[in-house]
Amino acid sequence: MLDAVDTALVRALQGDGRATYQALADAVGLSRTAVRSRVKQLVDTGAIRIVGVLHAGVLGKEVLGQVSLQMCGPVRPVLDELYAWGTVTFAAQTAGQFPAVAYLRVHDDTDLAHALAELRALPGVAATDVFRTESVVKDAYTSAGTLRDTAIDPLDWRLVRHLQSDGRASYATLARHVGLSQAAARSRVVRLLNAGVVHVTAVVEPSVVGSEEQIGFGVLCRGDAASLACRLADFSAVSFAATGFGRHDVIGTITATDRGLLAEVLELIRADDAVNHVETWEYLSVTKEPHRDLVSVADGDSPEEQE
Repeated sequence: MLDAVDTALVRALQGDGRATYQALADAVGLSRTAVRSRVKQLVDTGAIRIVGVLHAGVLGKEVLGQVSLQMCGPVRPVLDELYAWGTVTFAAQTAGQFPAVAYLRVHDDTDLAHALAELRALPGVAATDVFRTESVVKDAYTSAGTLRDTAIDPLDWRLVRHLQSDGRASYATLARHVGLSQAAARSRVVRLLNAGVVHVTAVVEPSVVGSEEQIGFGVLCRGDAASLACRLADFSAVSFAATGFGRHDVIGTITATDRGLLAEVLELIRADDAVNHVETWEYLSVTKEPHRDLVSVADGDSPEEQE
């Protein structure tokens, strides 16, 4: 379990995984030396990984759909099949109205329609309910910020690969790996970060820190769904929030250390004046999840190198 200071450090690193130790020290009220020691311990014990996550738009995968599955028969064989799908970024057995949920990340709505057709054809799938996201407001495991137009050359891709494996690698280390000067490596990394191409963040390992309770929620709201989603995203326990079109106006995920905290966050969500109704579903068994299967170009060639 993390203490209050470690929790504050993790939150700061989730926002900016390359924040200086001095900036982190100022944020939590400790000395730079103490913060460096704590961050090292969090990484060495496996409580967190600090990695670069690639914006899905860089690979052209702009569309995200949440698919709730109605089943006829066992759920596990379908989830095992979905694990191998490159379009599936998350799949889980759930308790609630639907026995399974999957997230599809694809290039466009045409690809989404094709993926849904394949999914509906799987043995055991009786029906699907689709939430097509309009805007991902918060995602703890992928870069959800704005992607600015920027040219990415092979040296940039090499830097991205190293950041994906070690988000806090020093500029000297990065420069040595890609054959640049330290100043040139720093300039390129800053450009990639500012353009939203890659976001360096702390990924928490639930089995180590105890954050094993996880539920999904869908909200029907009055007024502006985007404003509500932004307010919900401010809760540290909300690891994912998105607006879109379907049977909900906003969907999200709550990750917490215990059921008591889950209930507390749900009560806070229900207390928002813009919330009309909240539906929840519990993740009983997660087959595939982003923090274990981060989108990476490290496992293959970059788009330029594939041409």
